Amino acid sequence: MNKTAIRNFAIWARNKLIADVRFLLGFMITSYLIMILEVLIFSNMIDRIINRKHVPRCVYVGSKKSYEKYRYFLNKTSILINEIGFVSYDDDDESIEYIGSISNLEEIIREYNIDQVFFMQKSNMDAAIIQRYIDLCVEMGITCRVVMDIYNKREASIFNTSIGTYSLLTYHTVCMNTWEAAFKRIFDIVFSVIGIMVTSPVMLITAIAIKLDSPGPVLFKQVRVGKNGRHFKIWKFRSMYVDAEEKKDDLIQLNEVADGMMFKLKDDPRITRVGRFIRKTSIDELPQFFNVLRGSMSFVGTRPPTLDEVEKYSASQWRRISIKPGITGMWQTCGRSTITDFNEVVEMDVDYIDNWSLWMDMKIIFKTVMEIFSQRGAY
Repeated sequence: MNKTAIRNFAIWARNKLIADVRFLLGFMITSYLIMILEVLIFSNMIDRIINRKHVPRCVYVGSKKSYEKYRYFLNKTSILINEIGFVSYDDDDESIEYIGSISNLEEIIREYNIDQVFFMQKSNMDAAIIQRYIDLCVEMGITCRVVMDIYNKREASIFNTSIGTYSLLTYHTVCMNTWEAAFKRIFDIVFSVIGIMVTSPVMLITAIAIKLDSPGPVLFKQVRVGKNGRHFKIWKFRSMYVDAEEKKDDLIQLNEVADGMMFKLKDDPRITRVGRFIRKTSIDELPQFFNVLRGSMSFVGTRPPTLDEVEKYSASQWRRISIKPGITGMWQTCGRSTITDFNEVVEMDVDYIDNWSLWMDMKIIFKTVMEIFSQRGAY
């Protein structure tokens, strides 16, 4: 192929590319303009000609308070309805929107040409009463909607699903969705593997030092309480003498946590020389990377409590174990052993549960590294 042919081919390819780019840009601009016209003109026209001519006439059955609350949220949506008024479960109401009692629902439907009825369900009301009037609406061919406001638990996220003919109302206090929980687990696996690889020389040296310092096993294994009360064995480097658990009862009166919900003692005589160092530097926690890898713990979570601690928990304190415990968490980055009020620990854990995000986990990990170097509150 000569130079002229190559040059002609290059010119043709360039022109073809320019033409394709111009066509693509023209197509995108035209599509965008059509979308704007559809939103501004056609949708508005359909809304005026069709929807607004056939807006359903509705009544609400419930209290004035629930009626106003539901209208407030409804007005924030694009749903179009013609509100005729509300019907009370009880006696007469003097408000202007009141049009009658539920006992007269059939007459109200007939008189006001009602298309839809919204029942504001009450927690203390017999379901059979509402069902009787729902059956009436169905019998008359009137669309019936039941607005459920049974439990006003503000601490929980609420979502509604259905299984067959059953409506399923779910209250969930852990803000992670399925994808976020999966991502957190992947994060735990990846970083626990990296943690084991990076700290393996430190763990080897620590194991040798523990063996030379005092008789007994290198690792300390203890049953702790995990998510929703599940038991698991936590692994740590042994920082105390082997008879430490037997001596705990003799030291219980020296506990620095006032309410006895945790056991903390700064000058604990059960701690070995090597143990005091690895506690201050948090090296004793390194074997917990294996707990994270197995799935019984997470990289970031709440402090894993002991069995005797959990036995003393109230219902609200139990909530702190509604997620997996972590190697680090809010407690470890906000003073650690300097915090002697267990209720404060619970508040921090619940705050983490309520406001969890991946960004929060990253910040806690970063702050943990800073705390390890400062050794503040570590003993």
